[in-house]
Amino acid sequence: MIVAYSRPIALKIYRRMLELRPGWKEKVGLVMTQGNDDPEDWREIIGNKAHREALARKFKDDDDPLKIAIVVDMWLTGFDVPSLATMYVYKPMAGHNLMQAIARVNRVFRDKEGGLVVDYVGIAAALKQAMHDYTGRDRKNYGDPDVRTAAYPKFLEKLAVCRDLFHGFDYAGFLTGDNLEKARMISGGVNFLLGKSVAERARPEGERTQSVYVREALLLRQALSLCASLVEADVRLEAAYFEAVRTMLVRLTVGGNGRKFSLQEVNRHINALLKQSIQSEGVIPLFSDVGAAFSLFDPAFLEEVARMKEKNLAVELLKRLIAEQVTVYRRTNMVKSEKFSERIRQIMNRYLNGLLTNEQVIEELLRLAKDIAAAGAEGEALGLSAEELAFYDALTQPQAVKDVYDNDELVRMTRELTDLLRKNRTIDWQRKESARAGMRRLVKRLLKRYRYPPEGVEDAVRMVIGQCELWADNAP
Repeated sequence: MIVAYSRPIALKIYRRMLELRPGWKEKVGLVMTQGNDDPEDWREIIGNKAHREALARKFKDDDDPLKIAIVVDMWLTGFDVPSLATMYVYKPMAGHNLMQAIARVNRVFRDKEGGLVVDYVGIAAALKQAMHDYTGRDRKNYGDPDVRTAAYPKFLEKLAVCRDLFHGFDYAGFLTGDNLEKARMISGGVNFLLGKSVAERARPEGERTQSVYVREALLLRQALSLCASLVEADVRLEAAYFEAVRTMLVRLTVGGNGRKFSLQEVNRHINALLKQSIQSEGVIPLFSDVGAAFSLFDPAFLEEVARMKEKNLAVELLKRLIAEQVTVYRRTNMVKSEKFSERIRQIMNRYLNGLLTNEQVIEELLRLAKDIAAAGAEGEALGLSAEELAFYDALTQPQAVKDVYDNDELVRMTRELTDLLRKNRTIDWQRKESARAGMRRLVKRLLKRYRYPPEGVEDAVRMVIGQCELWADNAP
């Protein structure tokens, strides 16, 4: 966000920016009200109220090309965009207005640590005065602005906590070793914390070492971002190690959320943060034992995981990868989703209850991974696409169905059912209950023609209808 001193200056900034970057027309927006005496060429740029509302929607959409907003008075109060990270200030402000303006960039958002205010007019003194003018209650909320007495002691406190949580693991190799040794220390540290958490299985999840560490290391990073200039280089390096371990833990253990996970992405993320924190040169080769990328359908990767020395890390890798694939099934194939979700739940429950060793749980997870990979090939053997296989699975989920129908008939029913839904793809099933009811009638009519379901398994229709509705909600 660029805060201009006046409307004419805002317009000059807008025009000059597009003069320098003609391809940025979709990236830059000008937000200000019209005046009765505005020249006609101004009106074409400023637009009306509907145009400003459209710009607001676009700026709040993180996937939209609009990334730079030039403002004068509008959007400085009450306009909430959590991802907004940088404000260039060309306008004198003071008091409440100043506090409201800079608050536009201080919202928490993903990995964003705080907002950056680039001051071109000298608002620092006005900001300090505004802080003093606030009530005692508000000062308590904002905290002491002196990083020496506020952020730095908090940094030292959280540094000591992280050191204590690593008691029993020597990570000195990260501080003195080469990039390969740094990588080993990061993966070894992750493995150490995961192992402590498994041993604490009787505790609530939020009290286990892994969860406590993620919280405390995040607070360490946030404190360091405020007082980095006061911290010695060797301590910054140690803090960078704790942040690298935290990052890998978070990336590994937040599974089944639909986001694609790759070791290459983790490598890039951690190398970027280390380069920023410690001016690291070269590439730290994380996961060097298992390669740069992996797939549930790659037997070579599964074998390498089984041979990993860091067994706790191997368990998390497999669990994350399997959970990711189950998430895919959850959007496409009801039968396989339920089947594999139940299996992974049973395996992990036995592991967390101490009934399986690390080696045994890895063996169980590898077997499940191979079964999921084999399940993906079932459709090819039947001559069915993945979409058609999901309907086939729903139709044949009760074993009794296969005793009544021959396979050719089941495949024929599957294709006809899939074709029926494809032909009605334009119907808005997601929003209109009447349309969904119509879909259910169409499906039941088709099944009745095949005399489906057989006697004694009437509940089979529920699974088929459920799969049809899942398809309707997720069809491209």
